[in-house]
Amino acid sequence: MKQKVIDYAFLAVGLLIQAVTYLFMPLDSWLSLLSGCLGVCSVCLAAQGKIWTYLFGFGQVLTYTYLCWEQRFYGEVTINAYYFGTMIYGVYVWRRRLSQSGEGVVMPRSLSLRAMSMIAALTLLGAGLTGWGLALWTDDTQPYLDAFTTVPALVAQVLMILVYREHWFIWLAVDILSVVLWLRAGDYCMAAQYAFWCANCLYGIRRWKSLTSKR
Repeated sequence: MKQKVIDYAFLAVGLLIQAVTYLFMPLDSWLSLLSGCLGVCSVCLAAQGKIWTYLFGFGQVLTYTYLCWEQRFYGEVTINAYYFGTMIYGVYVWRRRLSQSGEGVVMPRSLSLRAMSMIAALTLLGAGLTGWGLALWTDDTQPYLDAFTTVPALVAQVLMILVYREHWFIWLAVDILSVVLWLRAGDYCMAAQYAFWCANCLYGIRRWKSLTSKR
């Protein structure tokens, strides 16, 4: 019961942040507010290890992709198309790893330190090359920042779909950079969303560790 109260309180704080930010936002974009709220619901449920995260995730991906297209963040547009496809597969994987509690909670697994180190090195290399390509061949307004929020997110999404709890550490780095990306773009709703997601990553690390220990 105590854990449920904490979960709902954390979700309420995230939604409140979105509403307050929208009121003081220089851009009057109701779509940013909607996308932010859907995103808050999605990541909170993901931190709890609940499969319902995908329901809100699909809505957040669609609205966020449109916002990125308006800003010409082509890396973000591409990755959200990828999210949509992988989330369909993610529903299938998570359903197969649900606990027997009947609460729709997934059973996480862990990577070795060696595997995680190799993944991190390849991710950084891929992000650097992607940023160089965006700067050279597109009119991307923030090519390297766009790349370093895109490539690591591709990797984090795969690890999340496959239910590895280490994905939260990669998402934390992505979300910190995404706050900077959207602040520079002047969209405070999106920046607030990612700031909350940073806190949610820390929450997710703790929750998934406890879920792993319960297997």
